Amino acid sequence: MNIFAHLMISGIIQGSLYALIALGFVLIYKSSSIFNFAHGELVMLGAFICWSFLSMAHFGVWASLGSAFIITAILGFLIQRLFISPLTGQPILSAILMTLALAAMLRGLTIIAWGSTWRSYPPIFPQKSIELFGVNLSLQHMLMFMVVMLAFGIFSVFFKMSKTGLAMRSTAEDHQTARSIGINVSLIFSLNWMIVCILATLGGFLMATSVGVVTALSEIGIKSVAVVLLGGLESIKGAVIAGILIGIIENIGGFYIDPMVGGGTKEIIPYFILIAILLIKPHGLFGLKTIVRV
Repeated sequence: MNIFAHLMISGIIQGSLYALIALGFVLIYKSSSIFNFAHGELVMLGAFICWSFLSMAHFGVWASLGSAFIITAILGFLIQRLFISPLTGQPILSAILMTLALAAMLRGLTIIAWGSTWRSYPPIFPQKSIELFGVNLSLQHMLMFMVVMLAFGIFSVFFKMSKTGLAMRSTAEDHQTARSIGINVSLIFSLNWMIVCILATLGGFLMATSVGVVTALSEIGIKSVAVVLLGGLESIKGAVIAGILIGIIENIGGFYIDPMVGGGTKEIIPYFILIAILLIKPHGLFGLKTIVRV
């Protein structure tokens, strides 16, 4: 029973990170109908930038995160203005292919700048454990979960209460209507990309505290595709619920299906879920089903 409870709780914690990263996919898709295939590379790049400030510049944790947020927000602004905005009015496939090109470019630049060797952060979280529902859990993982939940809380308040957040929601609903009421849609698109890059950096930082700083972090973007499709491409709530569900299924399935090898089955479970979603419910649990009348 303790093993199952441990798998459940650790799956929820892992799934919350998937949800945080999947949120970036949802925000870009809601605002511009573009599926950003470069999001995994943004997660990886954010982790490397944080590592540079922590280990090379010897900044504190908050100063490193803040500096990384500023750099990646500027990067998000430049990506939108230089690579995405010029494709306005072109077929949506052009923008999607552009994100694939950006993914390759960002991965290449990361390898040129930092190399491909594995690195680790200096100790950040206390190396202690706490007991929750009779299960011993790492304090580091619990603090990571709290940071993710805090990020979701701040994000929710921003979108519901702030003027900019409301403008972003209006733009996501209908570009023409947003323009008609005086919203600068181009600026909103840029802000959206900046926020997505900040979220990717936070996700990369938290993931890297557990698995290290390595180019393979970009693969989390592919895993998060399963989360986005399960929850629904337009649904923020769906991203949260689907992320936690996939984290739990991945943990439990990896342990009980393949207890000796462990990692092999656990790593491919999200891809089986991805295939099943595309075949059975392609618009996701909370996605909008488009009906075309002829």
